[in-house]
Order: sequence, then C-alpha cells, then structure tokens
Amino acid sequence: MAFVPIYILILFGTIVVDYVAGILIENQTGAKRKFLLTVSIIANVGVLAVFKYYNFFVSNVNDIILTFSSFKLPLLKILLPIGLSFHTFQAMSYTIEVYRGNQKAERHFGIYSLYVMFYPQLVAGPIERPQHILYQFYEKHDFKWENLHNGLLKILWGVFKKVVIADRLAIIVGNVYNQPNGHNGFEIVLAIIFFSFQIYCDFSGYSDIAIGCAEVMGFKLMTNFNSPYFSTSISELWRRWHISLSSWFNDYLYNPIVGSLRNWGKGAVIFGLIFTFTLCGFWHGAAWKYVFFGLVQGIAIVYEFLTRKRRRKIFGIMPQWLNNDLSRLITFSYFSISLVFFRAETMKDVIFLISHMFSGWHPFSYSFYKNSITVLGGNDLLYGIFNIVLGVLLIILLLYIEKKGHARNPLEILCKKPFAIRWTMYLTLLILICVIGLFENKEFIYFQF
Repeated sequence: MAFVPIYILILFGTIVVDYVAGILIENQTGAKRKFLLTVSIIANVGVLAVFKYYNFFVSNVNDIILTFSSFKLPLLKILLPIGLSFHTFQAMSYTIEVYRGNQKAERHFGIYSLYVMFYPQLVAGPIERPQHILYQFYEKHDFKWENLHNGLLKILWGVFKKVVIADRLAIIVGNVYNQPNGHNGFEIVLAIIFFSFQIYCDFSGYSDIAIGCAEVMGFKLMTNFNSPYFSTSISELWRRWHISLSSWFNDYLYNPIVGSLRNWGKGAVIFGLIFTFTLCGFWHGAAWKYVFFGLVQGIAIVYEFLTRKRRRKIFGIMPQWLNNDLSRLITFSYFSISLVFFRAETMKDVIFLISHMFSGWHPFSYSFYKNSITVLGGNDLLYGIFNIVLGVLLIILLLYIEKKGHARNPLEILCKKPFAIRWTMYLTLLILICVIGLFENKEFIYFQF
C-alpha cells in the first residue's frame, strides 16, 4: 500500500477466495472438491503470474515475434507486491491441506486472515502450514520471560548475521558482480565464496529475526535453516536450506508427480526432480538465470540419485572423516558456483564469471594479490585488506558457532553459562553490531521474491 494503495485489494481478494474455498471444499465431496481446489489455486497462481511473470513471458514472446514482424505485445507497468510469492504459497498450502483432510476449514475470517498476514513471516517466510500455526492463534499467550529471552536472542543473532556478516561480505561481492568484465579468476572466486555466505546470512538472518519476533509473543514458527553448509550432498543441503520452501515443493509438487508417474520407475523420480527444482528456481524470479539455477540443482540431485551405490563403494575406501569433509567441500563448491546464476545480473555475466574463474591467476606473485585486493577495495588497498580479512574471520566465526550450535540458535548455548560469561557475550555481539555493522539502506535479498 505504501507504493500503490489499491494493491491492498489484491491481498483482500485472494484472502476472501481462499477463505470461502476452504469452507466449500470441506463441505463438498468428489469432483466438486477438486474443482473448488482448482479455482483457489488458479486464483492464487493467476495473481502471481500476472504481477511476477507476465512481462517475462511477453518479453520472450516479443523476441520471437520480432523475427517475423514488428508487432509487439504490450508490457504492463506494474510493481511486484513485496512478499507475494511467500503469501501465495502459504495461502495455497491451506486449501491443499483442507482438501487432503489434514486441516479443518477455518471459520473465523479474522483468524484465517492472520494466518496469511502474520507480520513476522509475511514478507519472506518461513512459509507455514495451517496445522502448525492456525491453532496457535486460538491459544492465550501470557507473558513469559523465557519467550522474551529466547526470542530476543534469535533476533540478536539474526541482526548480527545480516548487518555484520552479510552486508560486510556484500561489499566485495558487489564490486565483482556489478562489473564482472574487469576481474580476474582470484577476484571472481573470492566473490563467489563470499556471496555463498552473504546470501545465507542475509536470508537465515531474516528467518532468525522473524522466528524471534514470533517467539517474543509466544508463537512458534518452523525452523527454516539447519547449518546447510555442513551438508555432504546437494540433496541434504536442500533439506537444510530454506526448509519451508523445500518441503512445500516436496509435499505439493514432487511427491504428487512421482506418485502419478510411478509406472515410470526411476524415470518418475528423475522427471520429478528436474521439473520440481526447475520450477523452484523459476519461483525465485522471472528470469532465465533463475530457471537455470533451479535446473542445475535438479541435475546434481539426479546424479546423486543415480550414482549413490557407486559413490558409496568409492568413498567407502576412505576414512569416514575424510569422506565427510571431502563431500562437504564438493557440495559447497558446487552450490557456490550454482549461485552465480542467482546473483549475476544477466546470463552473459553468468557465462563470463564461470568461464573466467581459473583465468589470470598468478598465485606466487605479490603484486598480483596487491592489485586484486586494491580493485576489490574500490581502488583502496587498505580498505580491501580490511574487508577481506574481516570477511574471512566472520565466516570462520560463523562456521565455528554453527558447528557447536547445530540447528539450534547458537546463542541459546550461552544460556547455561555463568551470568558473567553470558552477558559478556551478549554485550560483545551488541558492540560488534554497533561498531562494524553496516546500517546503509540494504534490504534483505529475499524481499524481492
């Protein structure tokens, strides 16, 4: 509404459609239920398609038409409502779960509206399921010190990951990705690695803040990240990365596809993986680079599916610790390179960055590193050294804390420490946020989706 006030009608319209559809689906049987579900899905996907994908499809159609004539289809001058993709998927999960009989239709219009507009996770998730959150809106939430304490810790950790780690790494990342052609392999590789941690800290930082805000009020949201960079395979990584989206696609797209094509054998799994991940990539944005981002994830998981027995034999020769560490390194490297599709501005930039990763290296030349660091620092050597060294130290700190904390909020480990140690660490984090945090107007990356 801040940008286009009339856009509130989009939200109101889809809420009314899904609210009514849920009640009607519950009261109907047979083909009528499926018809009502279809109407609800079309209404949600239709709004998303118009605002997010219409111009993309029309632009591609126009490119084809221009080879035959000068006729062009008109583009729409519209803004993409913030968080529309997340709202759409959460709304769809409600009607699907009602259709499957896993959730009773919500009769209270205000409660249902709150389900799809709950402020902590409205803009960028986690994408909740109705059976996990709806009942919580009926419970009486008395003030609890434990909720306030744990929620604020999650918010603190999320803010630290965003303004200290993600936004600091963004300086180096932006210098390379904004003008790829002027950089050598060392600079490109460093930017690729830094972006992997930037996007992770940016998005998981938002999730921590959202989960923390809800917990302060007594509500429990699902975990959205679980130390994904400790994964030993791409399939495991996607079970730990953006868990609410991965599980959504798994439950509502992949499983139904494989189930309907079970006569295909392995072909059903292969087709289901490729189709699901390609669509998952397209969900992220209306551009071919996102389609290819999803496609390369699907290809990797298909490869893991087809070669798992052979890989077990090969890796079984090595010690377990070496097997795990090597698998983590390969997984992280593949995922980091695939994120070039996600971050680069155009497919042309993607091709340049990936094809020049290993060019222009002079690993034993002092002047080579000096020149590269100067370029990465915006023609300032000291500033480049500061940001790179600080970035590396912050990544090491993040990995160390996650190694100790696993899926839990790492700061909760401090709750069992003595008062002095506990509050010293809390204050240290606050000081680091204030001193080295960057407070420029940098929105969360996933707000654009």
